Amino acid sequence: MPADTPGIHHVTAIASDPGRNHAFYTETLGLRLVKKSVNQDDVSVYHLFYADYEGSPGTSMTFFPYTDARAGQVGSGQASTVSFLVPEGSIDYWRSRLEDAGADPDEPRDRFGDTVLPFTDPNGLPLELVARTDAPAGNLPESPVPHAHAIRGFFGVTLSLTSADPTGDLLKAMGYRQTDREGTRKRYEADGDLGYVVDVLEDPQAPQGIPGAGTVHHVAFQVTEDEQEAWRQFLMDRGLRPTEIIDRKWFKSVYAREYGGVLFEFATKSPGYTVDEDLESLGERLVLPEWLEDRREEIEAGLPDLSP
Repeated sequence: MPADTPGIHHVTAIASDPGRNHAFYTETLGLRLVKKSVNQDDVSVYHLFYADYEGSPGTSMTFFPYTDARAGQVGSGQASTVSFLVPEGSIDYWRSRLEDAGADPDEPRDRFGDTVLPFTDPNGLPLELVARTDAPAGNLPESPVPHAHAIRGFFGVTLSLTSADPTGDLLKAMGYRQTDREGTRKRYEADGDLGYVVDVLEDPQAPQGIPGAGTVHHVAFQVTEDEQEAWRQFLMDRGLRPTEIIDRKWFKSVYAREYGGVLFEFATKSPGYTVDEDLESLGERLVLPEWLEDRREEIEAGLPDLSP
């Protein structure tokens, strides 16, 4: 049995216009572009990684921006909302900032004693800011957002499911514990400092989610490389069908769809984003894994400009 996961490693979603995506996550949300690469399964598409200064696990929101992507439908069988952690007292600042950016923030609301500000990104992806006193100081990038209010990383994700119990049991086996319940929402928490919350929202009548721009592709959890094969066995023992271990250059990954249809990834914390770039220059150039380097000229010619 592998050691418990401390929480989320990264979340990957689908977008359309890469320039607009880049501008929103760096200029509006104040994250750092720590890796500019390509989707290793479709090299005509960027893979953009936004995070804290060094791309720490628990801070990395990544995107596949397909320029011709159709809008998806957020629904059952998906991670339906991504939540970021900000310091207590930051919600008024963010509400004003998001209104100015056209990000359509809702009224702040209380959930399990926390102040939550829902909004959407340019493709309609549901996002939230959760303000808490225990938000860590973080290794923050220089950005238009003052450090006092800056996003620290993930708070967690919400999974929308027609039946919650099988996924809840899986989360418990992964090291999460159920800590609260509010109507049809159950909260599970791990023991990490970032990305330690998974809310499971059960609605048997919810429409099925449809992949596309504005939807989450997968949620990745932190594991260690020496236990990754044990995690793969863990998934098989629970009747799931994990992939082989896949080398993604910056981490190694195992993927499996959990019982409700959400794609889970189990990603290693090392070697990290500085394995092929200096810390100070992360994200400044197109980086390719060595097995794609001989196709660089072709790949670069097929990618759009990142200007909004």
